[in-house]
Amino acid sequence: MARYLALRVLQAIWVLWAAFTLSFVVLFLLPADPVSIAADGGGAGTPVDKAAVAELQARYGLDKPLWDQYLTALGHGVRGDLGHSIVTGQPVTRAIGDALPDTLALAGLALLFATVGGVALAFAATYTRRPWLRNGLAALPSLGVSVPTFWTGLLLLQLFSFHWRLAPAFGGHGFAGTVLPALTLAVPIGAVIAQVLAAGLESTWRQPFVEVALAKGGSRWWVQRTHVLRPASVPTFTIAGVLVGNMLAGSVVVETVFARAGVGRLTQTSVMAQDIPMVQGIVLFTSVVFVSVNLLVDLLYPLLDPRIAGRARRVGDVAAETSTDKTIEEVAVRV
Repeated sequence: MARYLALRVLQAIWVLWAAFTLSFVVLFLLPADPVSIAADGGGAGTPVDKAAVAELQARYGLDKPLWDQYLTALGHGVRGDLGHSIVTGQPVTRAIGDALPDTLALAGLALLFATVGGVALAFAATYTRRPWLRNGLAALPSLGVSVPTFWTGLLLLQLFSFHWRLAPAFGGHGFAGTVLPALTLAVPIGAVIAQVLAAGLESTWRQPFVEVALAKGGSRWWVQRTHVLRPASVPTFTIAGVLVGNMLAGSVVVETVFARAGVGRLTQTSVMAQDIPMVQGIVLFTSVVFVSVNLLVDLLYPLLDPRIAGRARRVGDVAAETSTDKTIEEVAVRV
């Protein structure tokens, strides 16, 4: 188990390094100069002072060689120093911290809606014995995944804000101002949960132990809750990292459509301004969230399915035996 955990931690570190390096390369391959954009007031057309641009480039280290900038940024990132925004001069960590509560409220409510809706839809699609109803319910997740997020948001705005006036249209706070953006974000996530969970439930229903539970007199509802749900939910946990990625990516669109403050809106404005430290800080933050969720899921796997822990121990034992054999061979060759 220790080798299994160490391997996952090493993979998490590699993902963080790869995300940071890729974002650094992509941002510096862009043709425009972020310092010139900031000095120009975001493209306002005002004359740019070359001395001011040179001073800003020296302040942010953009006048140094590319490899020097990369090593400096990587060293600061390891220590938790993400630098300062080129546009506002605000520390990146403070800007992300200020935007994070609104995004957490949106993501938490969206995850609640997605989980409840996705699980209920998967249960209904696999529990019913009527083919027409099962096929109709099974087709809904594919529809939810294929519909663009911005179209869902605009449709909810038109119905609940402009037509029925039940919720504020833009920039709302509290539950009333968060429910429509959360529903917009929850539709594709809940559809994925329903798809994966329904497939797991269908597969588990065909297992022999389910027939034994039914033969002992258990009802379909009791067997589904007590015997089928737990093994069928393992694939759903597998896609937890994908769901987090979809949620972070969807927050950019949702917070833009509903004019909400948050990490998604901060990402959109930072990319438009080519604010390199801010974009890199957001990429690193989202990567940490993604890696942490996947690592937590890996640790929960043995609790959901003890066979995974057994396989992990066997893999570790085989790796240790292989390493020992190679060492013996190398010593024999040298002798």
